[in-house]
Amino acid sequence: MALKTSKWDSAEHLQTKEDIALYLEACLDEAGDDAAFITKALGNVARAKGMAQLAIDTGLGRESLYKSLSGDGNPSFTTIVKVLHSLGMRLHIEPIPEVA
Repeated sequence: MALKTSKWDSAEHLQTKEDIALYLEACLDEAGDDAAFITKALGNVARAKGMAQLAIDTGLGRESLYKSLSGDGNPSFTTIVKVLHSLGMRLHIEPIPEVA
């Protein structure tokens, strides 16, 4: 019997602010310096919350958000901050532990 699989869409599982925060934190840890990975993760969260509503909340165009938050997009820092704020998130900076 053949194994049946289905495509995983993380956006389907991001329902609470806590889910979103944990997902984005895990993606930041995984991404290293891969900005496209982080942008795509933010796009997944945006899709989970609804791109049309996000466009209204940020004052940015829906199509522009889709493009900016794809893995191929290159959003400005202003766009990232607006999106995070509209999602009820904020950036948190902490020092990287030094490796002995």
